[in-house]
Amino acid sequence: MSQQVMISLCDKTGKMAEPWAKAGYLCYCVDVQHAPGEKRVGNIVYVGADIQNWQPPASDVAFVAAFPPCTDLAVSGARWFKDKGLKALISALSLVERCREIAELVKAPYFLENPVSTISSYWRKPDFTFNPCDFGGYLPNGGDAYTKKTCLWVGGGFVMPEFKAVEPVEGSKMHLMPPGPERANLRSATPEGFAKAVFEFNGGSL
Repeated sequence: MSQQVMISLCDKTGKMAEPWAKAGYLCYCVDVQHAPGEKRVGNIVYVGADIQNWQPPASDVAFVAAFPPCTDLAVSGARWFKDKGLKALISALSLVERCREIAELVKAPYFLENPVSTISSYWRKPDFTFNPCDFGGYLPNGGDAYTKKTCLWVGGGFVMPEFKAVEPVEGSKMHLMPPGPERANLRSATPEGFAKAVFEFNGGSL
């Protein structure tokens, strides 16, 4: 019997895939920031590729997570949209559409994640919203005790996990990060409690 597959698109950290990999799924984390080609570490395959040119494996795909870059979509940066021009918007939306296309192609449950963004205007309103602290109770001794409103567009039978909230004692720490080359990646890293909760409600043991 072939190993079931989980796909995480536009994912540099691999945090979303970790619970799936631990349970025995073969996970593909695809991002242009990875080194070109494929590098397997345990059950996670880090793929350095543009998702516009990447084709999913011909396997039984159990789940797809997608994190298209929000830089040119998030309403928090709306004041810069006009200076960026239409090309930036078109490129950003084309990545959103490619994520949706891959998920629909493999016929698996999926979510597409972004902060509050113009996706709501150009596609549709999100199906769910949450803050990382809403899933902090899935971690030992709590965790992810901060706020960062996040939206999910879902399909394929995705099941939204139940909240196990912790007190957001760290406040809006992601928005207070100082400028730096890794700021965008650190801000967009998947909360571990959310990753674990999604797996529990959409994966489970093989």
